[in-house]
Amino acid sequence: MMYDTTYSNKEAKEVFDDLLGKPYSFLQSIRMGGTGSKRMMIEQVSQHFSNLMNAVSDINYGSIELREKGILIHINKGLKNFSWAIPFYQLHIYNTVTFSIHAQGNFVKFKKNNLLKENKKFLDKLIDLKIENNKLYEFESF
Repeated sequence: MMYDTTYSNKEAKEVFDDLLGKPYSFLQSIRMGGTGSKRMMIEQVSQHFSNLMNAVSDINYGSIELREKGILIHINKGLKNFSWAIPFYQLHIYNTVTFSIHAQGNFVKFKKNNLLKENKKFLDKLIDLKIENNKLYEFESF
């Protein structure tokens, strides 16, 4: 679900906290080596998010924030900010020609360039957290 988070949005905060857990505390964030990515260039989005992209040929930027049970993808459109909540159980990551994140029938594709390379350590941490979360829901085989 996408929310306009340009200004303080109480409804969005409640939904994000309920669905993804509360944000990490300052000390937890330092221990983890950070819980937010640097900005990355967005190459393409699904049709549902196309209204969030700049109409002119400006560069679109996005970033990722880690939460206990999922991630928030922040997209900037001019002076507005939008956030997309994705629980780990819905998250699918593909590293092909682009680095793409899929969930809930939508996607965001990030351009593979130096900005993405700067986030390699963060993205590895994201994948590790997803794997840890998936282990919580594995079935035991008999």
